This record gives sequence, structure tokens and C-alpha cells, in this order.
Amino acid sequence: MTRSLKKGPYVDEKLLKKIEGKKPADLGVIKTWKRASQISPEMSGFTFGVHNGRKHIEVLITEDMVGHRLGEFSPTKKFIKHGGKMQKELEQKKKEAEITAAKAAKANA
Repeated sequence: MTRSLKKGPYVDEKLLKKIEGKKPADLGVIKTWKRASQISPEMSGFTFGVHNGRKHIEVLITEDMVGHRLGEFSPTKKFIKHGGKMQKELEQKKKEAEITAAKAAKANA
């Protein structure tokens, strides 16, 4: 759900104070827990350490990210591949195909 236009975008004031009047090269990583804060144009070039619940993920802000939220670039869940017998067999066949391709490339060279 979007925020109403009369309220304007939610940008954490403490984050803006930290970067106010400073250059991106002067500051290192700015740690923050404010995942809901929107990225404003003043933030471009800075590196933020966005907390994902366990650690801070470094996010370099670019102009394309303006308007998005900080939390979008710091995933909170780690995907672990789907398992099972079929998946293992597919992976084994893929490895064998890579090995045969490498052997063929050596034979041609």
C-alpha cells in the first residue's frame, strides 16, 4: 500500500542528518535499522548498512533506487534450494555434462 500524497514520502530524519552536508567519500558505511525509509535523491552515492535481522548488508545507493525503500535491497530470508532425489540426479547429470565438455575442449586444444 502506498503512502498518501499529502503526507509525502517517509524518509527518516536521522538518516538525512547523518548525510547532510557531507560527501559520500568522507563517510564509510552508515548503519541503519530503518528498512521502511524511502531513498531520497540526496542519498545517492552513499553506502548504507541496512539491517536484515541478523547483520548489516551494505547497499550502495544509485539514482535508479530513488523512491524505493531501503529494505528492498537487504533480503531477510535466505533461499536454500529445493531438494529431493530428482534434484540431486539433475545436478549430477549437469556435472557430468560439464566434465565431458571440458574433456572435449582439452582434446581439441
